[in-house]
Amino acid sequence: MEELDYWRLCEELNIVQASLLLVGEEPSCAGYTEDQEIKNRPQGYEAGKAAICGGLKNFIRYEKEVSEFHQHGGDFYHEYDHVKGMMIDEEEYFKSLGNRAISGTLVQQVEYDINGNNLGVLDGTIDFHRSMVNVESLKQWLRLKGFTTGFFFPEPIATMDFLEPLNPRYAPKLAASVKAWQAITDAGKRSPKQALDKWLREHAAEFGLTNEDGKPIENAIEECSKVANWNTKGGATKTPT
Repeated sequence: MEELDYWRLCEELNIVQASLLLVGEEPSCAGYTEDQEIKNRPQGYEAGKAAICGGLKNFIRYEKEVSEFHQHGGDFYHEYDHVKGMMIDEEEYFKSLGNRAISGTLVQQVEYDINGNNLGVLDGTIDFHRSMVNVESLKQWLRLKGFTTGFFFPEPIATMDFLEPLNPRYAPKLAASVKAWQAITDAGKRSPKQALDKWLREHAAEFGLTNEDGKPIENAIEECSKVANWNTKGGATKTPT
């Protein structure tokens, strides 16, 4: 295994590390990359960094606006039928904003005086080393942008394109069934069917398998779990003797 491969174990990266990996550079130089002149930084690094920062800003904006919507507007929309169309528009807006977001945290730079005393944060700045990026969210964002090669996608995914929401032949129930089957490797004390049902209910919104109230559509859950269930005889999976 090469040194670069071990970075795939990370669930979080700072902005510098994520940007370097995005352009195929080993992040061992992350500590001094920002100290170099822009012309000496890896090709594509600045563009990748700017894009990731934009995705993190969208995430913060998304969380803030969704929270404000539920606090101030959600009850109003549910109470009056004649504005349900407005609610649908809001949901489409939030979905679009969420698709452009990368989960993580943005931290501002801190200013110090000549004696090392903390003078507070600098407005409008980003500390690229302390701001963190969720790797899975970054990968999902990259897929939506059409990037499916490079460090974050080491395995060919041509045979798995049916799982991509942007695929013109994307089938939500098929994707849900496959994802559930991949997720449940050990059903524990439950039967595989019960474990699959539970997973599908918890992830129903990801595949559009919910009703207007956000609750899982039981018929759809049942159909998907039947497809994914490898133990058609029922009962818990037997422990090998």
